Amino acid sequence: MLTDEKRNRLIQKAVAARENAYAPYSNYQVGAALLTRSGKVYTGVNVENAAYSVTMCAERTAVFKAVSEGEKDFAAIAIATDNAGYSCGSCRQVLAEFGLDTIVLVINGEGKVVDELTVADLLPKAFSPADLDS
Repeated sequence: MLTDEKRNRLIQKAVAARENAYAPYSNYQVGAALLTRSGKVYTGVNVENAAYSVTMCAERTAVFKAVSEGEKDFAAIAIATDNAGYSCGSCRQVLAEFGLDTIVLVINGEGKVVDELTVADLLPKAFSPADLDS
């Protein structure tokens, strides 16, 4: 369950993480904070590259950090941008891999939640591990 305390902590961490984004080309800084069901929070930022195709989004950075530490059961993710932008398709697919019921908080530059939904809402009819079963 996402209590008010956990929600506020997640929002604060996403907003703070955004300050570390490396976005010299787009100037579009993104911070993410991912809450695991065990209670740990993993942050991520977007990291751009002059070879644009190897840029990494904040959401995937947070997920990959969590998975590299053995966490694969996610409760919620907060995504902070100046204009409350939504996750790209690649991030939606990566989040879907670990649970369509993960709560997604979309945060604006003032730290306010402008939308709360699930990964399933972001990516309806997602391709999932179940689709690989014969």
